[in-house]
Amino acid sequence: MQDKAAYIKSMFSAIAGRYDLLNRLLSLRQDTAWRNFAISKCDIEPEGLVLDAATGTGEMAKLLMRQNNDCTVVGIDFCPAMLDRARAKLQTAIDSNTFHFIQGDVLRLPFADNTFDCATIGFALRNVVSIADAFHEMARVVKPGGRVVSLELTQPSSRPIRTVHHIYMWRCMQLVGTLVSGNREAYRYLPRSIAELIPPQEVKRLMERVGLQGVEFHRLYFGVATVHAGTKTQYDGQG
Repeated sequence: MQDKAAYIKSMFSAIAGRYDLLNRLLSLRQDTAWRNFAISKCDIEPEGLVLDAATGTGEMAKLLMRQNNDCTVVGIDFCPAMLDRARAKLQTAIDSNTFHFIQGDVLRLPFADNTFDCATIGFALRNVVSIADAFHEMARVVKPGGRVVSLELTQPSSRPIRTVHHIYMWRCMQLVGTLVSGNREAYRYLPRSIAELIPPQEVKRLMERVGLQGVEFHRLYFGVATVHAGTKTQYDGQG
């Protein structure tokens, strides 16, 4: 388990400088639209406090603040190189009083229970050691009535589209990712992690087990990305 965490940290440190560019290229410029759809499920109240777990280079945090001008976003990630990119990007684009980036582990969030109005995680479920523990922690730090929202790359459910997607992932993604980033291993890991991710129905069940109710999921762009969203009940997330 710890081996995976160390591997992920090392990999993202190596590709941090080209991460945003490759997201645009490999998603065919759909990644921002997917993030915006996820944010539309957050139901953030005015002056809300939002956690962006595994924030990476801060793209979700940036969009959260642009769409909710009076909210404050706390981004957490365990990779210093990614956080450096996030700080540099948002420092020049947005009032620095509205965001805070800290280094930390999504599986051991350094926040008290019932702190945030909403918690998001984007393109990171595949990378955590335990998806269940990640959702447990996110649900723990969200206030009762708050939302937990996840955006992740997934496999299409339609067999013909899945076949095309498989070819794209294992050939085009690997080739373009390797050429642009110079890191072949990172873009061998990407399609492998998508293929190995549990299906959306199982993600929904995991969210329900930690005390989230009304969990829904939406397949985007023929199912190559999926958004899950649920609301915290009065329970403490031990469900």
